[in-house]
Amino acid sequence: MDGVKGGQMKKLLPIVHGTIDRRILVNFRVQPDVISKLLPPRFRPKLVKGWAMAGVCLIRLKHIRPNGFPLPCGITSENAAHRIAVEWSENGALREGVFIPRRDTSSALQALAGGRIFPGLHHLADFDAVARTDDFRLKMRSRDGSANVEIRARRAARIPITSIFTSLEEASDFFARGSMGYSATRDPNCCDGLELFTTRWHVEPLEVQYIRSSFFDDIGSFPRGSIHFDCALLMQNIEHEWHVLPSLVAAPLALSHGRVMSRSAELQASRSYNVARFADLETCATPFGS
Repeated sequence: MDGVKGGQMKKLLPIVHGTIDRRILVNFRVQPDVISKLLPPRFRPKLVKGWAMAGVCLIRLKHIRPNGFPLPCGITSENAAHRIAVEWSENGALREGVFIPRRDTSSALQALAGGRIFPGLHHLADFDAVARTDDFRLKMRSRDGSANVEIRARRAARIPITSIFTSLEEASDFFARGSMGYSATRDPNCCDGLELFTTRWHVEPLEVQYIRSSFFDDIGSFPRGSIHFDCALLMQNIEHEWHVLPSLVAAPLALSHGRVMSRSAELQASRSYNVARFADLETCATPFGS
């Protein structure tokens, strides 16, 4: 496939199963020309009303294990992924998902496996998370000192009136389309891919009382006025699977102006694994975004 290669990692660990215990999507709207400078050549920002969307996914995973391994096998970890909603061309079709320039994890095993037997570099980090029924507090600081995130939030009745989205449903639909994620690797010319499959897609709005991110607070990358907090969404207690995708090389390709392929067409055209066993799982793309 032009621009796509079925890397070795797909053979080593093709499917991982577990539970999303808690997932907080913190989202910012960004001027497209600013965010474009952070993307590999083959990607371009996916726009909403003229703005690019980027953010941090703060996710607690439970019972993470290779598909087919029974409980109580599996690990639990806190994770942070900085994400940018993108589009790209693949085999003449317009695809959409997220580019992930950085991943951090509390799991030494995930940090060791990342980029080796599981897609994407994972940096080891310390997390301090407190989750109550309606209130959430989380701090993350990477061991290498190059990334930190802090958020305080609580459940809300609706998304902020300042959001670019007019409703929770509109925001949910947009971010659900980020089921395919491509992560930075040790090879600057290659991105590792994962696709998220869930038993259901359900988000709730959060009111953010405080947010700090060393990545998005960097005025060298994001000059003042180029980035604004937009909204935050919460997901909890959702069974899921991560499916390894063929890696993408960074060679730029002309973007197709055709419509985005349907999920069923994508599965038939680009998967070498058998998805019939996952008929009871939805992709987040019938549905941003890991």
